Amino acid sequence: MHELQVPLWRVAHGRTGDKGNRSNISLIAWDPAFYPLLEHQVTADRVREHFATRDPTLVNRHALPRLCALNFVLDDVLDGGVNDSLNLDSHGKALSFHLLAMTVSIPVDLQHLLRGQAD
Repeated sequence: MHELQVPLWRVAHGRTGDKGNRSNISLIAWDPAFYPLLEHQVTADRVREHFATRDPTLVNRHALPRLCALNFVLDDVLDGGVNDSLNLDSHGKALSFHLLAMTVSIPVDLQHLLRGQAD
């Protein structure tokens, strides 16, 4: 079967929150057909590698199959938290956008479900 490499933003959207030095990132499939691919490919280890420059001490993944979503909790990635950090760009939406830049493989027969234009 032929596959395509695509950025996550074409397969899912994200929501981010933060509390202290912890970030919470939800990844929600645009279509239920994408959820099994996300569950298989977007692992806690892979997310930890993707955020290596932020040096998370722990990444936990919570699967939410009824919502076709994954929720990631990343510890110690916010430069001490909003009140302690001078780097405001490291909080909130910026981290979900960073996750959505990660690539995944999808079968060509799901190509018609992708969002947006190819780069």
